[in-house]
Amino acid sequence: MTIDRERPLGFIPLGIFFFFAATMGSLAAVTLGWPGTFLDRAWELNKTGHTQLMPLGRIIAVPFFVLAMCALVAGIGWFKRRRWAWVIGVAGITVNCLGDLINMAFGEFWKGAAGVIIAGLLLIYMARKSVRAYFPRSRNISAA
Repeated sequence: MTIDRERPLGFIPLGIFFFFAATMGSLAAVTLGWPGTFLDRAWELNKTGHTQLMPLGRIIAVPFFVLAMCALVAGIGWFKRRRWAWVIGVAGITVNCLGDLINMAFGEFWKGAAGVIIAGLLLIYMARKSVRAYFPRSRNISAA
């Protein structure tokens, strides 16, 4: 039996967001792993972050690469409506929200607060019944 559900309004923008996160994570991994290229200009958007990450050396590129791959896999699975992609997305945004809470506690209150609000709204959206239901629990049902 196949049950088709109407696509939730924010489904496409959130899926695109995962690909954007994969792109930004890849850019961070490349610029931290191989500093000194023209790509370093991207850090103008977050000079503080770059200053804090550079002393950690090239090894810090590895977690950014892992983040990028997780976001890429989540984006692909999101558009295929795989339940595991929904889980990865919720987990990733939850971790991001926790990082923003830490930023708030360690002196970047407004930047962290903005991140908490945005991540919180994304989590509220993703937790909605209509969004969860758009991702089937089994492969036999197209949308349950």
